[in-house]
This record gives sequence, C-alpha cells and structure tokens, in this order.
Amino acid sequence: MSESSMTIGLSWAPKVTLPSSGCKGNLVDSSSLPQTSIRKTENELVDGLYVPPRDPKKLNKMLKRSMKDTAGKSWFDMPAPSITPEVKKDLEILKLRNFIDPKRHFKRGEKSKALPKYFQMGTVIEPASEFFSDRLTKKERKATLADELLSDRTLMEYRKRKVQEVNEKRKPGGVDKWKIKTQKTWKKARGRRRG
Repeated sequence: MSESSMTIGLSWAPKVTLPSSGCKGNLVDSSSLPQTSIRKTENELVDGLYVPPRDPKKLNKMLKRSMKDTAGKSWFDMPAPSITPEVKKDLEILKLRNFIDPKRHFKRGEKSKALPKYFQMGTVIEPASEFFSDRLTKKERKATLADELLSDRTLMEYRKRKVQEVNEKRKPGGVDKWKIKTQKTWKKARGRRRG
C-alpha cells in the first residue's frame, strides 16, 4: 500500500538486462535505470490509472493541445516553424522586396504587417545549363538573404544613389539655406558671449 500511494501515474521498466556501451561483458540491470512516470493530478487518476475526462469539451481541448500546429490538410500539414532573428529578418526583407530592385515588379502581397505563421524555406539548386550564366559563386552565397543583399554591388550603388536623391530633395535651397547658416552663426555668437 505504501508503494502505490507514493507512485503517481503509470511507470514501467523492462525486466531485461541491457548491454552498456557495446561491450559484451558489461550488463546493466533495468532496475538501476531511472523510472519514467506520467505525472497527472489526483483528480485525473482512478486507482493509479489515467482516465480521460467524460466531458467532450475538455476532451477536445486536450486533443487540440496535443496536436501539432499545422496549416491543415489542404496544405499537406505544413508545420509552423520556429522564428529565429535571422528568419525574421529574411521574412521582413521579402515583404519589402518591391523596394529592393527598381527593375522588377512583384505582385502586391498581403496588406498586414504581421509575419506569416506557416512557411517553408529552401535552397535554389541551379541546373547544369545555368553554370556560366545565372549561377552564384561560392563567395556570393551567404547564409541569409539579408547578408546576400548587403554584399550585392549593384544593389549597394542603387541604395547610395537613392539616399543621395532623398537628401537633395530635403536639402533646403535658395534663401532657406542662408537662414539655416545665420541660425548657426547666432548660436556660435551666443556661446562666445556666455563663455
């Protein structure tokens, strides 16, 4: 009675001796192995055995918790991958792909700013016919999409040119330019008078 009151849930260990580390001479007894047990609360156990709840709502809730998070049968049960910082950056870059290359036009994507929950990432393997024309060299291949875009020369030149255009548009011209210069000189003069 004292042993059954201490054990919670079911536990089982084989009564077979197992070889350890591949040596024939050394045998380990299964009783020395740690006992695995399923921990359940007292109200879910009946005579030490687990009995599922009778309420269908609770049962459905338990089944949903135990199922893996997938996109559904129509998407071939695609699992929801874990989002690491690198993957998050790559997904954000894909959302902003319209602004990366001025010559390419993409179909308008989702309007929501949230990242997708279900997706898969893969590697493009070029056929042998594209060996000289459209292949990335080993130096050009990077671990993430962000690293690949940052190392691209043409994209870097395009970014610099666009930043210069924006700065020139925002830069005041004519009389406004002299107003800014006079404000700076007034600040310098004030500093000289006080200090």
